[in-house]
Amino acid sequence: MAKDLTTSEIDRQNILNNPVALPKIRASLDVDFIQFQGQYVITRQKAAEYYGVDIRTLTNCLNHYEQELVSNGYRVLQGDTLKEFKSILGKEIDFPTKTTVLGVFDFRSFLNLGMLLTTSEKAKEVRSHILDIVISILNERSGGSTKFINRRDQNYVTSALSEENYYEKLTDAIRDYVDKNNKFKYSQIMDTIYKVVFCEKASEYKKLLELSKKDSLRHTLYAEVLVAVSSFENATAEEIKKQANTNGILSVKDVNMIITDLSQNPLVRPVIEDARIKMASRDNALRNVYHGNLAAYVRAVMPEEYQKFIGNLSIDFDKLLEDNKDVLDHLKQ
Repeated sequence: MAKDLTTSEIDRQNILNNPVALPKIRASLDVDFIQFQGQYVITRQKAAEYYGVDIRTLTNCLNHYEQELVSNGYRVLQGDTLKEFKSILGKEIDFPTKTTVLGVFDFRSFLNLGMLLTTSEKAKEVRSHILDIVISILNERSGGSTKFINRRDQNYVTSALSEENYYEKLTDAIRDYVDKNNKFKYSQIMDTIYKVVFCEKASEYKKLLELSKKDSLRHTLYAEVLVAVSSFENATAEEIKKQANTNGILSVKDVNMIITDLSQNPLVRPVIEDARIKMASRDNALRNVYHGNLAAYVRAVMPEEYQKFIGNLSIDFDKLLEDNKDVLDHLKQ
């Protein structure tokens, strides 16, 4: 699904928060920035000229999106700060003698402006160029597919190992204490857990991520989502055994009621909320996957999250497994 940066503030912010993509974007654009107070900046007039719009159009955009542009680095220089700026420029820019305030964009707010100028052909070209770079970086860092980009998080391994243990605990409880004649009971109960955690059945999730039959759904989940799923698996297994010891063999309906009751526990709600936000937001930014049932939970991905999955904090999962095969085998025992 192609992203329209002119209509989605979250998609705009995802790009502006991406510390891996921004340096590559800046290096690829032919823009005469000025280094000032540790930043690359450009004046309003020069920004208008670059995007091929008149100053009135730029001012209207600023007025309409002031809060967003200011939060991303646009500022107005005045007083001693303006004097310092003028002294750096010397005679490169001919300021009117009575200029007492001057608006400048840093690099992030300059890009932000380009995402908002709907009538500028140059801005349209820049938006397309930005998206190409972002997609290229994601493909490069994820080995050509973002399906398992979750595994580049260094916290993924421990979360996956814990979830595997809790999943086994749950399947044992289902095997021993739930309707012996229902051969679909495992998938039916896991579907209920998935729906509680991220509002989708397994089949819906697999379709969105275009997973094949051999792909494991759990292997695509982020560490925080695995923690939420593990919590339900562990608590459900314990409650199944407890109720079965009192009432005998349970039905799938009984287990689904257990899961629903657990989801209402005030101690569990924050875990669910966090899992939904992480999955909906990261899939939107990193996988270009939109979970309609989680629309209310989509947020902009923060810079540290980009570092975790595609930046200097990310890991090569396959290499990690190979290097630590003996240790991981021991942990699974």
